Amino acid sequence: MEEKRPSLIHTFSKIISDFFNPLISLFIFFIYMSIQVYSLKDSLLYFLPILLMIIVPVIIWLVWNVKTGRYTNMDVSNRVQRKTLYIFIAACVVTYLIFHYIKNGSIDFVMLFILILLFALQISNFFIKSSMHTAFNVFVAALFFAINWKMGLLWLGIASLVGVTRIILKRHTVKEVFMGAGIAIVVSFIYLYCNIQFQH
Repeated sequence: MEEKRPSLIHTFSKIISDFFNPLISLFIFFIYMSIQVYSLKDSLLYFLPILLMIIVPVIIWLVWNVKTGRYTNMDVSNRVQRKTLYIFIAACVVTYLIFHYIKNGSIDFVMLFILILLFALQISNFFIKSSMHTAFNVFVAALFFAINWKMGLLWLGIASLVGVTRIILKRHTVKEVFMGAGIAIVVSFIYLYCNIQFQH
């Protein structure tokens, strides 16, 4: 019997979902922010610790856990498997926040809110498997919005598209996508409010 080929919508959804995963979306934002806000030297000094302390360790952790069979896939769609992922990412972010504070004498505002978002998603994971893809892309839209409102609106569109792809791929239900988006909207509003207060 011939195997059923995935539809064009399914293939297109997989490409969007894979590309705009939380790590890549945050990576794009940090590169954009580095170009907009910092000089080349300063952006390297800011971005390299994030890359080495958070992004690279999380990628290694995901690949290792998928290869050893602890995680079913790189998305970590399984609710039980997600618990260790949240803990590991949070540990990486806390390590970076401590490093940043010791080095600069200040708290990295963006990373602090990423940690808050992670904790909120971890709490919701006990009740419902909220969509991390949707949540992080909504929050990335808020991060962009603080620098350039046009980029913020564009990314909000991307976040909506990502949410739809998660449902098409059956990685999440409509409820789970809305839960992820809802949590991120609350965290994003607090971030933007604090960002405005901080600037004045």
